[in-house]
Amino acid sequence: MIIERSSEWKEGFIERLDKLETWDNWSLYNMSYDVVKTNLITEFTGLQSPKYLPNLTPLRHQLEVAETVIERMNGKAILADEVGLGKTIEAGLILKEYLIRGLVKKALILAPASLTNQWIDELNQKFYIPAISYKKNYVLDDYTVVVMSMDMAKKSPHKEVIYDQNYDMIIIDEAHKLKNHKTKNYEFVQNLKKKFCLLLTATPIQNNVLELFHLISLLKPGHLGNIESFQSSFSTNNHSLDQDEYLKELVNQVMVRNRRQDTGIEWTNRRVLTIPIQFTKEEKEVYELILDLKNYSTVFSGSFSMITLQKEMCSSKEATYLTLNKMRQKCVDPDEIAYVEGIIQKLMTLEINSKAEKVFDIISNANDKVIIFTEYRASQAYLQWYLYSKGISSVLFNGKFKKNKRDWMKQLFKDQAQVLIATESGGEGINLQFCHHVINYDLPWNPMKLEQRIGRVHRLGQEHDVHIYNLAIDNTIEKSILDMLYVKIGVFEKVVGELDDILSAYKKSM
Repeated sequence: MIIERSSEWKEGFIERLDKLETWDNWSLYNMSYDVVKTNLITEFTGLQSPKYLPNLTPLRHQLEVAETVIERMNGKAILADEVGLGKTIEAGLILKEYLIRGLVKKALILAPASLTNQWIDELNQKFYIPAISYKKNYVLDDYTVVVMSMDMAKKSPHKEVIYDQNYDMIIIDEAHKLKNHKTKNYEFVQNLKKKFCLLLTATPIQNNVLELFHLISLLKPGHLGNIESFQSSFSTNNHSLDQDEYLKELVNQVMVRNRRQDTGIEWTNRRVLTIPIQFTKEEKEVYELILDLKNYSTVFSGSFSMITLQKEMCSSKEATYLTLNKMRQKCVDPDEIAYVEGIIQKLMTLEINSKAEKVFDIISNANDKVIIFTEYRASQAYLQWYLYSKGISSVLFNGKFKKNKRDWMKQLFKDQAQVLIATESGGEGINLQFCHHVINYDLPWNPMKLEQRIGRVHRLGQEHDVHIYNLAIDNTIEKSILDMLYVKIGVFEKVVGELDDILSAYKKSM
């Protein structure tokens, strides 16, 4: 196709001069004037986008977030609302506003693979933004708004193609996964060309305040100083903070966070109960034998962790066996081999799992749908077998499942099964407001993982009180986990803001 400059205007101009014809049609001029006037944005304050979104009625706090980010934060912000308050809607409003104003021509959304289709649906159906899901053979120059998984984007050859693009806006969902500045994910995002950037996470601090420093450095390098000055000013160690108010003020210049109680919406309650559990005599004996493994230091010189073994023993003998068996295969000293085999033999004779029995009691009393979160797929399989033996139907849900299978498991849980047994990665990005009971079978070291788990059910659309059961075995590693969870919650609340109940019911009973 050959495109040439037209000269028709010149011919028409000369003809009008020679014949003294009228220069224009006044009616057409007025119509054109009205069209231009209608499309003008006469002032920068206030949002224009809602009037173009007939399929969406944003909540007040979502509109306020969009205004704040655009008018006060120049499009660079952490959207840190509590789980279930609609951070995706807020990001969509901001993107739509910039598109309407002509300030964004190209945008890239990076999300976990399990959430990319959800983003596509929301942008297209609610915001009329023609977003596409990136495929390997796509030419990125041809598309305005692209959604892709972080895992795909950071790898060659996609990484190099993305680096060549001049994106006006980058949106990153589940941004807490960028907490470690030494990872490829962090390096990839740091090198992206971006005029505006939104980081979405309900949990901007997971373990220590340095994670927040690294997130903010992606948005506004230098806003919190360099790493050395930040550490000396705000942290004597990872869990003790000085100058809390000053740091909170700096953080609030780049972060917007709404709590459920701030939204004006009437929320159902959280009923949190942390339940102490006693090992049987036989379980306790095996646990103590595992503790004595520390005397065989060569066993732990490689990839085996005493802490991991203790946590597995607090979960199930199945999870513990897998690690002990690998350990036995690595042993070379006959005494070590004999000791590990002795533990395995005693482990296999265990007939009772005290924690699983408590799970059965909770499910029986609830007489309703229940989600169980465990950290180990071996425990996941065991729990399904155990509940089946008690006449309770369940489905599994973990990160190894492909999207179609995840969707099918979710539907089976909703329509048929009483229990969904999920691993940590399996619980990401699923919304299960039809369920009202959550059992934290294994406790994580990170309190934000508890918040994410609870947020699967305690979110917009939940019509019932949510019951949370945290299981912890007395006189084991799980007591140390509880203590650390309280410390980390304290760090989060000093810098970011208060959290809804996660463990408070147990704390009051101590």
